[in-house]
Amino acid sequence: MEFSLLGAVLVAVVAVWAVLRFEAGRTNAADCSRDLWDALLLAGIVGLAVGRVVAMLRDGTNPITTPGDLLIVRSGVDTAGASAAALLTFGWTMRRALWWMADAAAAAALAGLAGWHAGCLVRESACLGTPTDLPWALTQAGSPVGRHPVELYAALLLALAAVGFVLWKRFARPPAGVLGSLAIAVAAGSRLATEPMRPSLGSGPVWLYAAGLVAGVGLAGWRWLRPAVVRT
Repeated sequence: MEFSLLGAVLVAVVAVWAVLRFEAGRTNAADCSRDLWDALLLAGIVGLAVGRVVAMLRDGTNPITTPGDLLIVRSGVDTAGASAAALLTFGWTMRRALWWMADAAAAAALAGLAGWHAGCLVRESACLGTPTDLPWALTQAGSPVGRHPVELYAALLLALAAVGFVLWKRFARPPAGVLGSLAIAVAAGSRLATEPMRPSLGSGPVWLYAAGLVAGVGLAGWRWLRPAVVRT
């Protein structure tokens, strides 16, 4: 039993805090940072809890009789359950100004996901994917086989997207809802792109990642075109 999942959570929380702090008074209104922090933190907690419970149920573990396993890394966190719960929680919390707040939270949310994936470095062998001969391959203790650092690939994609969103907001703010929608597409797309290099090839909900990518892009397109439709 080990509790290193909490290390990944800590990395994600620090990444969210750092981006919100940087954006406060720059690309985001200074007075909305605290609301965003509270909403993202709540969404993350609810998402992790739901995703952990789903993973436990999927593996036949009763969360009622073994509540301590909620904090123990045995079967990880179910991605679909965690994502859906986090999005619904954030949407409900920010329902009065959803599109604007989703845009304001987009970069921080992506940075948090990047931190979560990069947190594999504090979890033994959690970064490793399928075998590869690439020079940056990582090896598992006691094994000579090099493997893709697949979680770090996902972290890099998400971190680059977070930086891009910050710059986009700073120099050319798009219509409300575009960035928030694209953040969903990026999160799903990064998982979809790295899925072939994961050791559990074929077991992930690929259809869900594809649906998230299509839905995010479609929603962003609708939000982008909507101002022009309203004016006509």
